[in-house]
Amino acid sequence: MQGIWVTGRGGFVAPHVAACAHAAGGPEVLSSGLDVRDRDAVAAFVRDSQPQAIIHLAAQSHVPASFEDPRATFEVNLLGTLSLLQGCRDAGFSGRFLFVSSGDVYGLFDPSQFPVTETCPAKPRNPYAVSKLAAEALCWQWGETEGLDVVIARPFNHIGPGQSARFVVADFARQVVEIRKGQRAAVLHVGDVDVTRDFCDVRDVAGAYFALLARGRRGETYNVCSGVERTVRSVIERLLSIAGVQADVVQETARLRRAEQRRVQADCGRLMTDTGWRPSIEFDRTLADILEYWEAVIR
Repeated sequence: MQGIWVTGRGGFVAPHVAACAHAAGGPEVLSSGLDVRDRDAVAAFVRDSQPQAIIHLAAQSHVPASFEDPRATFEVNLLGTLSLLQGCRDAGFSGRFLFVSSGDVYGLFDPSQFPVTETCPAKPRNPYAVSKLAAEALCWQWGETEGLDVVIARPFNHIGPGQSARFVVADFARQVVEIRKGQRAAVLHVGDVDVTRDFCDVRDVAGAYFALLARGRRGETYNVCSGVERTVRSVIERLLSIAGVQADVVQETARLRRAEQRRVQADCGRLMTDTGWRPSIEFDRTLADILEYWEAVIR
């Protein structure tokens, strides 16, 4: 496969997708700075570049921001996806379209029924998740009525070097490095650290996307996750240990989220069975690489 267009060039995941393709000697990764809400610009880019496949990453993905401005979130995540699909149709695109949704679409889930599988009902509890589920339905409809070869990925929390400090593990790692450098007091400011999440290294997630392009079943939905449930508190403890830092942990009310899911553990058996993908990066290596990234960024 040659020529894959990855939307969302300025985001966290796209550079890791490009690096994954390069490391594997894979297809050329095409990127552009265009706004996916611009149907005409999308069509022109697709006509000029003739991508064999598209990985649609471009999104407003910050949950608190989606509460602050739900309209903007829907404009990017749902209407932007619509414009992208229309532009691709205008340009005669006929390749595989991988829509990157989110494990957040499942919403509040009874832990007695863990792990979360793709057959579980979606009950989104924030505007970001609603926008992603709506865009999923849109992509499914285009697969049914427009003949588009669509595959849907539902990644759970993915972390790694380069992620914005708006996200929890990156935020903690940044604070730990600032403490180690003597730039702040030995106090970590946190939200609810006793929730659990299913964290996966972004580089493993990028590999899953290529596996889905190559071997995913048309019209199918796939969880992308580690299958391991971890408390946020345990992540903080590992970051401090790896960094060799001691600090007090102080909870701040402003950091607590509305509609919070207490526990998360997902199942990626369908992805593994259909594509042969497996998460391969050790969790401590992920955390060490995140700390190394912030060491380089913070001066």
